[in-house]
Amino acid sequence: MAFSRRRMMAAGCSLAAATALPAALAEGGKGASGKGVSGEGAGEAGVKEASHWEALDKKRVKCTLCPRECEVADMERGYCGVRENRGGKYYTLVYGTPCTTHNDPIEKKPLFHYLPGSKAFSIATAGCNMECLFCQNWNISQFRPEQLETIDLPPKEVVARAVEAGSAVVAHTYNEPVIFYEYMYDCAVAGRKVNVPSVMISNGYIREKPMRELTEVLGAVKVDLKAFTEKFYRETCHGHLQPVLDTLKVLRSAGIWFEIVVLLVTGLNDSADEVKRLAGWVAGELSPDVPLHFSRYSPYYKLQLPPTPVRTVERAYDLAKKEGCNYVYVGNVSLPGKANTVCPGCGEVLIERLGFLVRSNRIKDGKCPKCGRVIPGVWKTEDAFKRGIIA
Repeated sequence: MAFSRRRMMAAGCSLAAATALPAALAEGGKGASGKGVSGEGAGEAGVKEASHWEALDKKRVKCTLCPRECEVADMERGYCGVRENRGGKYYTLVYGTPCTTHNDPIEKKPLFHYLPGSKAFSIATAGCNMECLFCQNWNISQFRPEQLETIDLPPKEVVARAVEAGSAVVAHTYNEPVIFYEYMYDCAVAGRKVNVPSVMISNGYIREKPMRELTEVLGAVKVDLKAFTEKFYRETCHGHLQPVLDTLKVLRSAGIWFEIVVLLVTGLNDSADEVKRLAGWVAGELSPDVPLHFSRYSPYYKLQLPPTPVRTVERAYDLAKKEGCNYVYVGNVSLPGKANTVCPGCGEVLIERLGFLVRSNRIKDGKCPKCGRVIPGVWKTEDAFKRGIIA
């Protein structure tokens, strides 16, 4: 019998709790106390009235946060499992209650042109608005909040913990931050006051209005472009391609810094033709200066295919360069020189990387020191909220 997402969410929490909680406790957290948070629903940890929904008849609601636009009956939840209709009002169940925290290199997200070499205080909750069959973090993304151990960590405390940990940014990551929209937004507002930007590590599956609101408070966004075919999105991620492409166009028009990652999955989205079309779209519809990362797939969760051949990743790198992308990178694989930032004008190596480690950074005042070409990115903390970097 197939192990469906509904059965997964209804299953016990022991495996997820065992893997998600230790990271939180290692950062000095405490178990959920049941202490209320601000907003309606206070008195129950994590509960706060949600943003972006409409009231319907018979106490039903329509969620307008992501492209699913779930219509939810009273006492039911949306697809994500973390937004619930209570008496005709819609609530988030994960506000201020992450299931894990960690201090990561920002290169791990990956964001290569945003404060390179810095640390990102990373938080996540339960839930997701997709089900990618290869999800690396399925043990939190495919579970409901009551199935995970959590900690109480309101937005101001998130920022304080980031500062205490020496992190330059707060990263909303691991699961899909769109589904904890209110928490992410308030963390971003709190961090902006002390120049600790929030970055969103996302599948890009969000409607235009909430995304534009986020671009006013976030520092940067990384979008996982899962593939360049509707078939892949529908069959492998239980979503759709066009809304993600629309999100990328919103980010471009808003002027916020963003980067794109493509996980090349063996035999499903790694053909030369698809890579060429994807890279050509990025260079032509967005900008040749948007960083494009190709990562190597390894089997996780429900998709047990062989790991992507290294040569396939290398070919994708070469094809994207030929399609006009100026900043192409590889991940989850060691290919000498292909994680470095290189000046498109003169070929000078500007940032040398080894894994998530920045070994050297030669960019000076946002330019190549050899030929003077402007290298798009956010290179200093004082520019963390700068807009319009990509011409």
